Amino acid sequence: MPDITQYPLLVFALSFIGLWLSARIGASFLRRKRNLEEGMREDFGVILAATLTLLALLIGFSFSMATSRYDQRKNYEEEEANAIGTEYVRADLLPAADAQKVRVLLRSYLDQRILLYTTRGEQQISQINTRTAQLQTELWSAVLPTAAAQPTPPIALVVSGMNDVLNSQGYTQAAWWNRIPTAAWGLMAAIGICCNLLVGYGSRSITAEPKLLLVLPFLVSIAFLLIADIDSPRHGLIHVIPENLISLAESLRAH
Repeated sequence: MPDITQYPLLVFALSFIGLWLSARIGASFLRRKRNLEEGMREDFGVILAATLTLLALLIGFSFSMATSRYDQRKNYEEEEANAIGTEYVRADLLPAADAQKVRVLLRSYLDQRILLYTTRGEQQISQINTRTAQLQTELWSAVLPTAAAQPTPPIALVVSGMNDVLNSQGYTQAAWWNRIPTAAWGLMAAIGICCNLLVGYGSRSITAEPKLLLVLPFLVSIAFLLIADIDSPRHGLIHVIPENLISLAESLRAH
């Protein structure tokens, strides 16, 4: 089953419909069962304010979680570009034939890393991951014979750099998998529904101006859309652009 939170526009549509229906249920069904008495309105206002405050806090914490994960993905993209660029330079420490082979593999590997950030199709992503794993095996095999035959400090430096290249890809993948938990989304949705039920139930002007019930669902849905967009590494409008990897690729082509 696909993760709905990976599709920000779908999150917006579902949340807006669900929250608006909650407000309508509160305004019509609940009030028909028991209308809010004037003496209870002050206590009701306290409950409503507390519930709205809780929803605002949850949205704020979730937004902070999403932005921190977005920053983490950007940082790992930069670290990955630095690791590849450093290893490309350290290849000079290898014998000429091995150095040339490593450079060719690193350029191909760099192209695959850029494609990972810019491709959206799931089938293409699977092919990129397969090719990336194959290139990682070839890169390690390219330095292993020399490292075994010449265990010198310069060769050890090359092996260490290659290890950084391979590890940086794993860190990047882990950062892409590190997203807001489903339980947090469920809690926000539950609190949002409760808020809109209470708003509808306590509304006095719904008969005269039913459009007012659209305001809170729309604003909360916009907040959910923004959180889902930032938290989703591949879908939506806000993505990590591989500026460092692209700059490195252009530099290597010029070299």
